[in-house]
Amino acid sequence: QDLGMDVKRVAQFVKKTTADVWVVCSGSRPVLEWFAAQPVPAFALFGSPAGMRIAGMAPRKNPALGVAVRRLADLGHRRIVMLVREERLKPYPARFEQAFLDELTASGIAIGPYNLPHWEDTRGGFHRCLDTLFTHTPPTALIISEPMLFHAAKDHLARRGLVAPENVSLICDDPDLTFGWCEPAISHMAWDHRPIVRRILQWTKNVASGRRDHRQSFTLTKFVEGGTIGPAPKAR
Repeated sequence: QDLGMDVKRVAQFVKKTTADVWVVCSGSRPVLEWFAAQPVPAFALFGSPAGMRIAGMAPRKNPALGVAVRRLADLGHRRIVMLVREERLKPYPARFEQAFLDELTASGIAIGPYNLPHWEDTRGGFHRCLDTLFTHTPPTALIISEPMLFHAAKDHLARRGLVAPENVSLICDDPDLTFGWCEPAISHMAWDHRPIVRRILQWTKNVASGRRDHRQSFTLTKFVEGGTIGPAPKAR
């Protein structure tokens, strides 16, 4: 992210950095495609490497996402927005984000750019996006990528007098240790990190012994309902 998911900048960084293998965390498709084409072995930790000759592992979030969206729909939510970084939406929504749109459609909710807004990847850009969303047709529920962005959104909305779940329901699509210290408890998607660690270690051993390993796998994810979701607030 510090390199802006810019393939040229990533290539320059790799060129001047001595490494036997690379573990690419949450790389965009263009970045992962570049690594897949290089002679140095690379492992896609998260991201969207489907269809590429590159090893990888990620949590399979779609089932948990489906549970979360259906739960929100059952609670009366119709204006549900997902906030993710822009690389997840270019050149088209990644599989997880498309699954979100599909789940909304399956719940009878009309979809459009409103549900997956683009925003400038800066603190100011993120806050402006939130301010715009809550100016005219405020969402009743937000699904937010990354704990860092979740806490930033929760804090910014609180400054506007908007708290969960009374004014807006909040879900994070990742787990975080800080969630256990929050009141109310944070609704989120959780998984066991240990299978991912074991898979990376096994891949490293395979590479070290000269065995080709391009296998892509997943770990199971579940939706953990906390106190940050509730019935959709009545229209103002």
